Amino acid sequence: MHYVAAKICRASEIGINGNLFAGTMLSWLDEAWTAFVGYLCRSQSLITLKMEEVLFRRPVKISHHVRIYASVRRVGTTSLTIDVEARRFDFGQDTEELVCSTGSSLSISTTRQPNPIDSRLRVSIDQSLADFARPR
Repeated sequence: MHYVAAKICRASEIGINGNLFAGTMLSWLDEAWTAFVGYLCRSQSLITLKMEEVLFRRPVKISHHVRIYASVRRVGTTSLTIDVEARRFDFGQDTEELVCSTGSSLSISTTRQPNPIDSRLRVSIDQSLADFARPR
């Protein structure tokens, strides 16, 4: 997984139970994977197509440092499917997985129609995924 973004949980983002609002975390994940896909596609013209099951493993508390990681699961004709996860970063200790999900982003043209993923991008991502899956 690739490191994509960092957030720090603030008091204004906490609910009555002392945990980060789930919607805030979803917003962070969406923003991070859109930035990741935008970087890969070299495009700002992206929309979130869907967010699949989101599993909240641990609560996020005030002042927790959260790092968001992403990796490509699949390259479609006009979209990328991305695995994304948030981990609590604890200085001097290991990270702890907080949330995981899979989402898809759609590349669109200036007329808001689906735009094919560049063939050079498709080849480079497909090769990277094949190399990763190859037994060592």
